[in-house]
Amino acid sequence: MQILEAKIREEHNLSIESTSHIYNSHYRKQMKFWSWFIAIVTVAILFLPWTQNIKATGSVTTLFQEQRPQELPAIIPGRIVKWYVKEGDYVKRGDTIIQLADVKDEYLDPNLVQRTEEQLAAKRQTIDFYNEKVQATSSQIGAMEAQQQLKISSLRNKIEQLRRKVQSDSAEWAAAKIDAEIATVQYQRARQMLDEGIISLVDFERRTGTYQKALAAQTEKFNKYQNTRQELVIAQIDIGSVQQETADKVFKARGDQAGAQSEIATTLGEVAKLENQVQNYRIRGSQRWLIAPQDGQVVGAMKAGINEIVKEGEVIVQVVPSNFDFAVELFVKPMDLVLVDTGQLVRFTFDGFPAIVFSGWPSASYGIFSGRIVAVETNVNVNGMYRVLVIEDKSDRPWPKELRLGTGAVGFALLKDVPIWYELWRNINGFPPEYYKPSATKKEEKK
Repeated sequence: MQILEAKIREEHNLSIESTSHIYNSHYRKQMKFWSWFIAIVTVAILFLPWTQNIKATGSVTTLFQEQRPQELPAIIPGRIVKWYVKEGDYVKRGDTIIQLADVKDEYLDPNLVQRTEEQLAAKRQTIDFYNEKVQATSSQIGAMEAQQQLKISSLRNKIEQLRRKVQSDSAEWAAAKIDAEIATVQYQRARQMLDEGIISLVDFERRTGTYQKALAAQTEKFNKYQNTRQELVIAQIDIGSVQQETADKVFKARGDQAGAQSEIATTLGEVAKLENQVQNYRIRGSQRWLIAPQDGQVVGAMKAGINEIVKEGEVIVQVVPSNFDFAVELFVKPMDLVLVDTGQLVRFTFDGFPAIVFSGWPSASYGIFSGRIVAVETNVNVNGMYRVLVIEDKSDRPWPKELRLGTGAVGFALLKDVPIWYELWRNINGFPPEYYKPSATKKEEKK
């Protein structure tokens, strides 16, 4: 019993000692202070500024189309003869990547261009021959027209002579006619005198001869006058005959000339066609070599080995340009499209580059990069979103040089600065962010 009492007493003393350690007569409660402190800090935080933003994802691309990976198709169908590079090699602009050989029958002749040029030379020589024929025909026409003028001039002189001769013959016929009339009168008187016995028969016969001669002379002069008039008519008709004959010859020569000119025109068309063929053959020959369009790296070879057949327009290999201007393509939801505009500031992170992001406090974030929107597409993409292009903001931290095309990016398009309480209230009620457009500079306003 004594032992038990001693244990109880010992335990009682221990409890009194622990109570003295727990309770302090000078203890003062701090709960009220800390409650007010937390409340004040919370209210102060609610009034801190918060930058509204729109989150969008995308990837690294280039600003210009020619700086994106270029597909090199086969311009002509052919057979692969030789590869000059392999995948991963860097090439310069103008370097040969692959050599092809034609597989179509009409292009297999190695001397195709030379033979076509020979045909072209023959056609050009034919044109020269026809030109000479045209010139010779023109000379013939000139000679015929000159001969016509000479003949007409000669005939006109002859007509003038015949006209004068007609006048002369007409005068002679008139004189012979008068002589015949006088001889007739004399004959009649002589006959009367013969009947009366005044003259002898010999005198009558002599006067009868004179009368007959006068009649004959009259007839001769009349016939001569008629013949001269007939020659004048014939000479006038000859002028028309000469003109008609010359016209027929000239028309025939002009027909030959027109035929030669027609042949020249036809041959000129054939020459133009052959010249086109020669140029096409030369250009086609140069298309047998696939040339690098710019400096870059060869990737994505679609064909392998030798003697593979490629079709016209079939992609053989790709070239990724070495020099390009980075840009980021972000895809924005349709409901957020009205909240973005060109010139707007965007902050984003790249895959593979560490970053600590506070979306509402961009200045407190670490490892983020800045950019500005340069283009907002107005057509919806295949993924149901709208594409936005962002370039580097030269006034802020430069983008890393280690970026590669296709690197993922997460962007935050910065909007207005609002208090945190307003942002919480907006999200609770489901209201959209504040809409605004970047203010233009004075120079832009002037423009």
